[in-house]
Amino acid sequence: MTKSGEFSQQATQDAAWDDHCDLLVAGSGAAGLAAALAAAAGGLKVILAEKSDVIGGTTAWSGGWIWAPCNPVARRHGFDEDSSGPRQYLKAVQGNAFDPALVDAFLQAAPQMIGFLEDRGLAFECGARIPDTYGHLPGAGTGGRSVIAAPYPGQALGRDIALLRRPLRETSFWGMTIQAGADLRAFMTATRSVASALHVTRRMARHLWSLARHGRGMELRNGNALVARLLRAALDAGVVVRTGQGVAQLIGDGGVTGAVLDTAQGPRRIRARRGVVLACGGYPQDLPRRAASFPRPDQHATLAVPEASGDGLRLGEAAGGYQAANLAAPGAWCPVSRVDWPDGSTGVFPHIIERGKPGVIGVLADGRRFCNEGLGYYDYVQALFDAIPEGQEVASWLVCDHRFIRRYGLGIVRPAPLPLRPWIASGYLKTGRSIEALAQACGIDAQGLAATVTQFNDHARRGEDPAFHRGTTPYMRLQGDPEVTPNPCLAPIERGPFYAVKVIPGSFGTFAGLQTDGAARVLDAGGAPIPGLYAAGTDMRSVMGGHYPAGGINLGPALTFGYIAGRHAAGARG
Repeated sequence: MTKSGEFSQQATQDAAWDDHCDLLVAGSGAAGLAAALAAAAGGLKVILAEKSDVIGGTTAWSGGWIWAPCNPVARRHGFDEDSSGPRQYLKAVQGNAFDPALVDAFLQAAPQMIGFLEDRGLAFECGARIPDTYGHLPGAGTGGRSVIAAPYPGQALGRDIALLRRPLRETSFWGMTIQAGADLRAFMTATRSVASALHVTRRMARHLWSLARHGRGMELRNGNALVARLLRAALDAGVVVRTGQGVAQLIGDGGVTGAVLDTAQGPRRIRARRGVVLACGGYPQDLPRRAASFPRPDQHATLAVPEASGDGLRLGEAAGGYQAANLAAPGAWCPVSRVDWPDGSTGVFPHIIERGKPGVIGVLADGRRFCNEGLGYYDYVQALFDAIPEGQEVASWLVCDHRFIRRYGLGIVRPAPLPLRPWIASGYLKTGRSIEALAQACGIDAQGLAATVTQFNDHARRGEDPAFHRGTTPYMRLQGDPEVTPNPCLAPIERGPFYAVKVIPGSFGTFAGLQTDGAARVLDAGGAPIPGLYAAGTDMRSVMGGHYPAGGINLGPALTFGYIAGRHAAGARG
């Protein structure tokens, strides 16, 4: 097998090609599928090579939200803004990491990308109530800048449903994905609302029928729905999809004109007349590269697929490209907890939803709070890094009472009526009849935790958080519970027994990809584009500069720069 990252400068006329195409796309997440579809729509013959046996990469495990300001879906819902607001906001968030060329390219093409995908049969729902994370900054939006793929029937893929990566075990319910918004609210309130109970019953009945008939859930949502819709459109456009075939080597002379694929039958040399798009998923599973760039890398757990092991960066560097370094952070941080399953396997759960709900706090080993739990997942992990000195375990505990866990759940522990006992028995969920007993079970300083909870409760009863100001922005209030007043993000922790889950640093993926220009072309050390070489998704430097200004800032740029790369390869300009 050829080692990934090698580059051959053998002239293309001397190569004995095994196959030919106009554009070769490496990777099948949002970026790769968008690039393949855009190029095929531009008249190119496209081969999409995926080293896994299934399609979708980490996108298929994601929540599926896409940040794409000024998109046509939002306009149809009454959000009529130009790009000046989002640009002002991104500049305020990114500071010195702001790259105007990349940002302007993204903001110009993102609405076009959504319109292009709609024209190819994709359907989206509008995030009308989803605000940007930092509502106090100039240009921050209060809704309409994000979309999500509409639910999709897996039957529409026919036999190709076998190509689709299944949802992540930890973030689905027996393989059933639950979409943020009305669908999630129904599951959260199923014991308190007849309408919600009926919705959940119908969803469960359809899912169980799908499992019995098809062996998997067929009512696709979130990232799984997005990948399924992109795959259907790509196949209909004539894209040749090859699974189990990773790009091991790029070939070219004065530019990239082909690649070597590792296949079960051995290496195959593919002539790619217009070049190669790298969309291999970044380097979250490349442990040496992660160790060189991540803070406390030995205490990190990623939510990315195993195949996201840095192939794209190694290939790009071998061809003359370089990894961007001027970023606020190298990864898309997210607090996670480790899940030990009865079958002996271990998974990772992302703490996205419950941290902003009323009646939970995050504490360190000394029992003290260290951040505003209701801010973005990126901010929680960054605060964790900042609060714990080098040489100490980077960990926190999410602490709540019985009322909270039965109403909202905690981590992978679901709300009522699902049982708590299996998670207590596994050690995932710690419990105690008193705050002091809980602290002892977790190894937290008991006096420190008791003092923190007492102080928090005194203020929470009045809807106040003088220490960290939870519930003071639209983003935080959306994460809360509208039924709780006067502050939807605050409630006392006082009804025992009490519970806690250990939370550690994690990530959705990486930000520090190859440096590109606004056309998604990989740049060499002198700043010149390498002919025939593109990068998109997490294989390219994040247009967000290593920040996390809104939900959907991974998939939005991935789709957009994949679209840009495919159009550029097909000869489109502007």
